[in-house]
Amino acid sequence: MGSVTRITPAPPLREGDRVACVAASSALQDDTKLQHGIEVLQSWGLNVQPQTLATRRWGYFAGRDEARHADLHPAETPALLACARGGWGAARLLEQPIRWQSGWLLGFSDVTALLWARQAAGFAGGIHGPLLTTLAEEPEWSRERLRNLLFGNAVPELRGRAGGGGVGTGPLLVANLTVATHLLGSRFVPPLKGAVLVLEDVGEAPYRIDRMLTQWRLNGSLQGLAGLGFGNFEGCADETRDPSESFNLEQVLEERTADLGIPRVLDLPLGHRSGNAALPIGAMARLDGQTGRLSLLP
Repeated sequence: MGSVTRITPAPPLREGDRVACVAASSALQDDTKLQHGIEVLQSWGLNVQPQTLATRRWGYFAGRDEARHADLHPAETPALLACARGGWGAARLLEQPIRWQSGWLLGFSDVTALLWARQAAGFAGGIHGPLLTTLAEEPEWSRERLRNLLFGNAVPELRGRAGGGGVGTGPLLVANLTVATHLLGSRFVPPLKGAVLVLEDVGEAPYRIDRMLTQWRLNGSLQGLAGLGFGNFEGCADETRDPSESFNLEQVLEERTADLGIPRVLDLPLGHRSGNAALPIGAMARLDGQTGRLSLLP
């Protein structure tokens, strides 16, 4: 884990800019939600290129690795690569070189693998935010936040629940905990030392979150952070165990991170729940553990 470096931001989008749709992970069930997301981007004046992603399937993937890898390399370089959905499969694409270009990459969940690999390769423009299949269902404030980030406008701070530890600043890294955990030890992890790290997840029992955070602790990945935030952990309660014989999610997050001595903020509005606030990977950020605020710095 090297020290953090600041990377030049991607150029703001303008009306008429080209958007390419990417299906790097699981197969789409239908294209209704995809089309609704495309319509949102078109309403912003963006030129979304034709796609046939919903017709592709190879097992549980949105096509063979070669087809999904090709989505990242359109014939005409777009200003924005917008990912259709998550699931599983994006990390498989890292086995072959990706020719990253200047511009933007949008997505979250399984797309964490691409967002982090892009940042680790020295390319800015990754946004942890809504997928094409979730964009239209986002509340207006969330859609407007994403539009402002893409078009180079300021966005308001996010508010969560204060976890103490003072105030920290550093480059922002946002990730799905499970996906990022499986990248640890690879060259696709951006520098963590001095970073503000924000994690989210879905459908993981508390003991599995405990196990993953323990792995981060054992390899030193949590030590040296400037701050640690947690978004939504949707569906991560364990209703099969007697509460007197287990730990709940909040207890796990507290026990596994309280001794780090860094600012912590919980319940930030991002992740697998409507109201998935977009955040730019690598942007300088300030995490205030005393007030529960996450803000982007100029």
